[in-house]
Parts: sequence; structure tokens; C-alpha cells
Amino acid sequence: MKGFHEKNVALKCPSKSSIDISHSSPSSGSEPGPSDCKFSKSSVWSNLFASAFSIFDTYSESSACEKKALHARNNGWTAAVKRVVSGGSMRRIHERVLGPSKIGISSSTSDIWLLGVCYKISQVSSSGDVDASNGLAAFKRDFSSRILMTYRKGFDAIGDTKITSDFGWGCMLRSSQMLVAQALLFHQLGRSWRKPLQKPFEQAYIEILHQFGDSEATAFSIHNLVEAGKIYGLAAGSWVGPYAMCRSWESLARSKREENDLEHQSLPMAVYVVSGDEDGERGGAPVVCVEDASRHCFEFSRCRADWTPILLLVPLVLGLDKVNSRYIPSLQATFTFPQCLGILGGKPGASTYIVGVQEENVFYLDPHDVQLVVNLSQDNQEADTSSYHCDIIRHIPLDSIDPSLAIGFFCRDKDDFDDFCLRASKLADESNGAPLFTVAQTHSSFKPISHGNALDDTGEVREDDSLGVVPDMDGSIHEDDWQLL
Repeated sequence: MKGFHEKNVALKCPSKSSIDISHSSPSSGSEPGPSDCKFSKSSVWSNLFASAFSIFDTYSESSACEKKALHARNNGWTAAVKRVVSGGSMRRIHERVLGPSKIGISSSTSDIWLLGVCYKISQVSSSGDVDASNGLAAFKRDFSSRILMTYRKGFDAIGDTKITSDFGWGCMLRSSQMLVAQALLFHQLGRSWRKPLQKPFEQAYIEILHQFGDSEATAFSIHNLVEAGKIYGLAAGSWVGPYAMCRSWESLARSKREENDLEHQSLPMAVYVVSGDEDGERGGAPVVCVEDASRHCFEFSRCRADWTPILLLVPLVLGLDKVNSRYIPSLQATFTFPQCLGILGGKPGASTYIVGVQEENVFYLDPHDVQLVVNLSQDNQEADTSSYHCDIIRHIPLDSIDPSLAIGFFCRDKDDFDDFCLRASKLADESNGAPLFTVAQTHSSFKPISHGNALDDTGEVREDDSLGVVPDMDGSIHEDDWQLL
């Protein structure tokens, strides 16, 4: 039990690289700030469960003599915990600690927005309205067609470790895989694509799933993500936040681009992590720079084109312990963008992939189920892909998600990017001084959140709100709105 004890001692003041190894969380501790050594109750419990489960790995690494000595004492206990995990009880334990999500669709008659598509539910009546029923059915089919990535067990060890499962630590990586998989679906098959009810499946669909197989041989496996993200602190079995996750995808996309010619790119799009002026060091709202987007496309095309398809990843920190309520309307509005790829985020201590919104609730795909490894052949159009989809619709209140998150957008071409910029600029203008991000043509045109100069019309110096700290009507200041990325 020594490893178990040491892991729990480490909980007292964890480093940024070791916080909450149970569930990769988009928590505010992932970014520099005053909360680096502050733990929520959920994080402590998550680490407790991860520590218990990690005994299986540390036990397997013991010497042969130690294994024999420990076997008699611990065999019954470890077998019992394994049965809890494999039987689904661990999910119930986590939900007891972190708070349960709700399953199904609420009784609300408001429209549902799912990755840029609106489903009308308002016509529902007690007698049952055909249009409303069709809207609900269409929403459910769209939701179940989104690609699900979950914990897997039984894959080849990651790197030089002995880790063969990402249970308890890979939920942020799985959430990010889901977002990138949707970008590939939109690019290859279009937003209107739905999973066919009968086989054979489309070749492009199978090839997308193949690229996320759990082995070093597949482009976007958890193995390759960990390798590409080492510079940002990724390591098998360790905690990671959304900013590091976005940068890891940027690094992985760059390495894959260098391996293949332009016609055979595994990720046929540029990747642009939006982090603002000077790589986000100034603070405040990140800035989507048109000049930078064009540069990323130009480099991706190897100097052949000014614009290519582009994946935008926008990491944000919208508070300390919870999302500041001023950002909620803007977060809701992003799901109306045709370019929307959803949000990497979730409850504190448990990353999910958020794909839709209805009023104050968000719908999400949950990676916290452990399934056996599946590595699909890229030409097997008769493959069983059921483990990559989910019919269970879960939702949580938007204001309960962790404030550290990342939003994704996919722009197919220059016109699509221009449309995104127009929508984003309008959203920033309507944000009452609290934009999620802003848009600028060049670096020289970057401006603070106030969208104005330091002097007002009278020549007096105004309050500096370049970090997004905007006074309330009563003059008080929100100190929890932004952290540096």
C-alpha cells in the first residue's frame, strides 16, 4: 500500500504536472494563477479513486519476489476493486462525488442547438405535434451520429511505460479526440452526414475512426498525442488541461504534416491555437488574428495557397471556481455558429465533450466508460463501430462546467472563415465588455477588451480593463474573470 499512501500525501499541495490524475480536468489549476495548490472536494475524491486503481499498474511493476509476497494479502481486495470498475460502479461513485448528470431531454420547449444546427422543439403539445416529434427524432439521430471516444483498456503500452489503459487520466485526451474527429467528419462527409443504419459504411467514415485507434501506428492515437505533447507536460497517467491539450494537437498536426506529402495528410487542415497577443502572455480575451490564420494556412499548404481548411482551437479561462455568469450568453451563442465544433470542458475533475445547448443546459458526450481496445482496419466497411457512438443523451447546467475550457471551430475555406469572423465580431460587440475572444486583421490592430484608447473624450485616464476586469454598476471589480493562458 506504499504507492497508495504516497499518492495521497501528494494531494496536500500538488504540482501543476500532477494535479488530479484521476480525471484530466479543464480546471483553473491548469493555468498559472493563485489556485495552483487549491483543490476542490471533487478533485481530492477523484485522486483517491485513481490512486486505488493505479495500484494495479504499480503492482505489475514490482519484482517477482514482491509480487509473490503481496499476492496473498491483496489479491482479494484488488479483485474486488477491479469488479467495481469493470461493472460500472466507478461511474456511480464519481457521480455521487461530482454530482449526477441528467439523462434525456428536459421538458423545455426551447430550440436545441447542436454544433451549429437548430432543432425546433417549441411545437410540442400534449397531443404530440408531428413537427416537434420530427425535430426531436432528428436531434437524437444527429447526436448519436457524433463520434464518441472513451477510456480504453488492453492497448499496447504507451512509450516506455507499462500503461495499457487510460482509465482515470485520459478523459481530456479523449474529449479532444472527439472534437478533432468531428472536424474530420465535417470536412470529409459534411455536417449533414448521419451514421448509416445499415452496412457497409462509407470508406471515409471508417478511415476517420481508424486514425484514432489506440496504437502508435495510427495518426491520432493516445500514444502519439502523449508523445507530441511532452513539451507541454503530457505524460501517460498524468493530468493535463485544455490549453496544453490544444498545443499538443498543434504539435501533433505539425509532425504529421512533415511526415507526409500534401495529398496524403492525415489531418487535411491547418491548426491554429488562438491565444492572443504574444502567445497569450498579455492576458485578456484571445484574439483571432486574420493575418495569423492566413499564415497557418500558407504554411500548411507548403506555400501553395493562401487559404486551406482550418481548425481553430480557443483555450479560455473564464473564472476561478466557476464560469462567470457574464460569459454564459456568449458560450451559448457559439453553438449557433455553423463552424462550431463544441467545447472541451465539463465538471471540475471530469472532462467531457460538450456538443449542444438548450437554454441553460448543455448536452455532452462522456468519455468516462472503460471499453476494450478496438483498432479498426481502414478498409473494413463491415466493422462494428457501435463503441464509437452513444444513444444516451446527457446534460448538465452550463454554469456548472469548469471555467477552464477550449472551444473549437472548423472553417472549410476563406468564405467560411470570413463568415466566422463576422459572427465572432458581432458576438464580441454584444458581450457588454466581456467577450470570449475578439477578431483583428493584424497584430498591430490588437486592442484590449475595452475596444478603445486609454483616454476618454474628456482626456481623463479611464479604468484599465485590458485584462478583462470590468467594473460592475456599483463600481465593484470582478477579480475572477480571466487568468493568463
